[in-house]
Amino acid sequence: MKSVINGVRIAGIRTVVPRERHSYVEEPGIFTAEEARKLHASIGVYERRVLPRPWCASDMCRAAAEGLLAQLGWDPASVDVLIFVSQDADYVLPVTAAVLQHHLGLSSGAACFDVTLGCSGFVYGLWMAGRLLGGQVKRALVLCGDNSTRYLHPEDKATLPLFGDAGSATALELDEGASPIRVALGTDGAGAKHIFVKAGGKRDCLIPSDPPKSEAEMQRLYRDARLQLNGAEVFTFTLRAVPGLLKEALADGGITTDDLDFLVPHQANKMMLEHIRKKVGCAADKYIIDMEKFGNTSSASIPLAICSRLGGELAAGRKKLLMAGFGVGWSWGTVLADIGPIPAPTLAELPADYPVMEVG
Repeated sequence: MKSVINGVRIAGIRTVVPRERHSYVEEPGIFTAEEARKLHASIGVYERRVLPRPWCASDMCRAAAEGLLAQLGWDPASVDVLIFVSQDADYVLPVTAAVLQHHLGLSSGAACFDVTLGCSGFVYGLWMAGRLLGGQVKRALVLCGDNSTRYLHPEDKATLPLFGDAGSATALELDEGASPIRVALGTDGAGAKHIFVKAGGKRDCLIPSDPPKSEAEMQRLYRDARLQLNGAEVFTFTLRAVPGLLKEALADGGITTDDLDFLVPHQANKMMLEHIRKKVGCAADKYIIDMEKFGNTSSASIPLAICSRLGGELAAGRKKLLMAGFGVGWSWGTVLADIGPIPAPTLAELPADYPVMEVG
């Protein structure tokens, strides 16, 4: 599916990460020192940010939104749409977006909803927000974040060194002079089982039963409530689908990689991203790989990379960016947009005393 969004600009971006750091290179844990060094060389992650309890992804996103609203000088009541994109809702119900609306001080007339997407979530969130703006609907916030580290099994060597936590806020607003934003999206549920948390929903429920579940069943649920990642299948899917996706996005925009200022992919795995870069023919200085200090942060990875690496660039003037999300689902998407000049996209840490967002 392809879409062109006219008259909308990306007005600002901010990302928040936890203060807590963990490095398997420095503290190998279940790995040998040699295994940890090899993992760093291949996946490109030296350390990750790990969100401790009781905070959730929504707390990082709320902190990012508060900082961004202040940076832009926006009255929270002027925001008409809030989209919370995350695989980590605070509650089964209500939607986390409703709780965020209350805590951020948005108008009760704002449309607020959750979207359960991961790796492609930032692209989908931008598309939905952009399409909703028009007429009297003038401003939107897209909050993308996950605390994936809580899904990881403590003995799973495939996922433990890879995933980190982060939350982000992106502001969009109507602007008649804005360049078109080109979006392409796709889904193939045949790949659903390859990045999978089986237990926890209504189909494989964790709610205690009567009579109580057996010890064997509880052990199965403990295992199936953790992230299962088939690395080989993910690698195969990515190299099969993503280079063509990027080339098609460039062709639809009537440009080549030479015309781009930056290509910002979902920060999935360094080795995988380098393969994509070479297949697309993008110069290394235009291609953003920035996961060494953060890991794979799911829906927040693209805005995190932008805030970490491109703050000064986007504050200085207009830049043409191609952004691409791909993974869990399978689900994928691209956004080709001109961004800037905007207030410098900023990366901040969640304060140690930041209040937990609660209902009531």
